[in-house]
Amino acid sequence: MPFGPLEIGIVLLIVLVIFGPKRLPDLGRSLGSGMREFKDSVTGDSKNDDKELPASEKAEPVRSEKAEPVRSEKKSDATPAGGQSS
Repeated sequence: MPFGPLEIGIVLLIVLVIFGPKRLPDLGRSLGSGMREFKDSVTGDSKNDDKELPASEKAEPVRSEKAEPVRSEKKSDATPAGGQSS
């Protein structure tokens, strides 16, 4: 069931009565910026990411290096799990 111009007008009139003429422009701006932010996150558009940092200041990709396990120098007096002592 599509909305006609009469239904849209009624909804706009109700919104105007509820929020008032002073808050209506701020409401429209915040709604528009929220929709733009949502669209950018869904499409993966990162125009703002490129503007924030110049190319020389962008972070390098993190390189992961495998760490060596820590070995203790002390020898244990406990017997191995097999129960035999050497």
